[in-house]
Amino acid sequence: MSQSSAPISQAPVNLLHKATLIDQPWSPRVVAQMNQYQFKVVRIEGEFIWHEHPETDEAFLVLEGILRIDLPEGCVLLGPGELYVVPRGVRHRTAAEGQAKLMMIEPQGILNTGHEGGERTAPNDVWI
Repeated sequence: MSQSSAPISQAPVNLLHKATLIDQPWSPRVVAQMNQYQFKVVRIEGEFIWHEHPETDEAFLVLEGILRIDLPEGCVLLGPGELYVVPRGVRHRTAAEGQAKLMMIEPQGILNTGHEGGERTAPNDVWI
């Protein structure tokens, strides 16, 4: 029988609370990990850059506010409690009028700007 080296927490993660601790928009922070997938919270305002993730799908769950995901064929609007998965390799841009708080689910090591890079690229594996 093998033992896990990671301690088991008995405290649930309050996603909205964690999102309020982020001081900069467009700075995803890890709140949990399952296998190689990370659960991240982020605050967004305005429009992000167009990018894609050729190696993975990317899931967005709206916690608060309205999220717009621009896609080549149009856009998807999501409200609180709604989830959308952008398939791997699909160019997209997220946006919010005002502020929105989201949870993202993606494999560990994925950059928020895909392969586009630039000033909006957030550091990876930053926990909150």
